[in-house]
Amino acid sequence: MINQQLDETDFGILELLQKDALISHKELAHRLNKSITPIHLRIRKLLEEGFIKRFTAIVDAKKIGRGLIAYTQVQVKQHSQESLMNFQKEVIKLNEVMECYHMTGNFDFLLKIAIRDMDEYNQVLMVKLAKLPDVGNMQSFFVMSEAKNETAYPLNIPRISDR
Repeated sequence: MINQQLDETDFGILELLQKDALISHKELAHRLNKSITPIHLRIRKLLEEGFIKRFTAIVDAKKIGRGLIAYTQVQVKQHSQESLMNFQKEVIKLNEVMECYHMTGNFDFLLKIAIRDMDEYNQVLMVKLAKLPDVGNMQSFFVMSEAKNETAYPLNIPRISDR
């Protein structure tokens, strides 16, 4: 279905923008062998249709004092729709929570939490997470080192030749 909506130029735009969101329309047009106006229109269309959610900068967490990353699994006490929605609604308000996923398995949610150090994590856990509605069990895992962190999704498309 996605291949019916997007053509090779659209995929090329997505691939190049994922690598460098600051690439100019002029450079995109050059790399994709198109003129600037169609590139501009296609980017606008990709935004309007939700293929591009937003443009953002990727910041080095360590340099801004958020070098400790915890993945915390949370199990809620009740599994009613209301309980799950209430927990989710409240947890996404926490600045330290970078990602929140409703999961299958023994735990209901997986949170990616970025904090300065273990003391700050303890504060987040005790003062913020433990007080959220219907929180049951929690289990945390701390990142010791990062071997890979990709933000660009692989696009299974015919490769556009490098120009």
